[in-house]
Amino acid sequence: MSQEQTMLAAVFEGEGKLALKQVPVPRISNPEDVLLQVEGAGICGTDVHILEVPPGHPATPGAVLGHEYVARVLEVGKGVSHFRPGDRVVVAPNLYCGLCSACQAGRPNQCEDFTTLGIYLNGGFAKYSLAPERALFQIAEHVPLQDAVFTELLSCVVGGTSKVRLQPGETAAILGAGPVGLMFAVFFRAAGAGRIVLSDIAPYRLKLAADAGFDVVNAKEQDATAYIRIKTRGGADVVVDAVGALFGQAIDVAAVGGKIVLFGMNQQARPAISQYDITRKELTVYGTFIGINTFPTTIKMLESGVIKPSVFLTHQLPLAEIERGFAAMRAGEAIKVLILPS
Repeated sequence: MSQEQTMLAAVFEGEGKLALKQVPVPRISNPEDVLLQVEGAGICGTDVHILEVPPGHPATPGAVLGHEYVARVLEVGKGVSHFRPGDRVVVAPNLYCGLCSACQAGRPNQCEDFTTLGIYLNGGFAKYSLAPERALFQIAEHVPLQDAVFTELLSCVVGGTSKVRLQPGETAAILGAGPVGLMFAVFFRAAGAGRIVLSDIAPYRLKLAADAGFDVVNAKEQDATAYIRIKTRGGADVVVDAVGALFGQAIDVAAVGGKIVLFGMNQQARPAISQYDITRKELTVYGTFIGINTFPTTIKMLESGVIKPSVFLTHQLPLAEIERGFAAMRAGEAIKVLILPS
């Protein structure tokens, strides 16, 4: 158990404000609570949206941010039965009630009383964190922190890939080469995709994708739709919109009988689409949000080494320099930033 009384934490203080400040070290108050010592936490695109003005995503003022984190169990509440001090865990930050109609229908990702550690409740941008036992999943010691920190993001991607079930040799087009698009690419390559093409307008992202061995196209400089159709011999078997505004293009680049995954979310986007093309090409369209029971599968991938997302870890910074990480994310000069609490 930590004897420290306070700790440095990155606290959301309202519109556009993130403050590094000393806050009390959390203490167990509920039987199901687990006190964690944070090993590292990732900056997510959602964190960047929270700090936009006006905010692109809601959060609770006063909450410690950071919902992608790896930690070590320090102390457990009296009701905890599956963990003990010393266990290494990853945190599934999205907490659901288990009682609403969506939860009872087996769709906890659509919970009507959803809340999230690191957004609405205190999270991982600190030395210590408190989480309920049900949010924790053990991960092997041999998985490097630099890979383990991708667990939460990758688990959301698995929520989409599990729907399309790409087969070895099939082609994939990914619209958007940010963290989400790149995780889809890593997964599809591990699944045996015959060709993967990523499109984006950011040279930094495209270079990282190309350096990792993926085929890329700059949609600002050439006709990305035509390029993808040529490279995939008429259209991709699986298309991912990782941006949230490119449904129309996804239809255009999909092969006859192809599958489209709509992952990116942009509430303001109103893309024009051709329903005729969906019907004529017999396309299947999947919306995907977070994921259902995807942490165990994701952890197995990381523990086996079949997926090594750390190739896209671009920055590693101490908590005291977290603003540098956010600045790099805003400038489009980072993919994943790992924040170390010490």
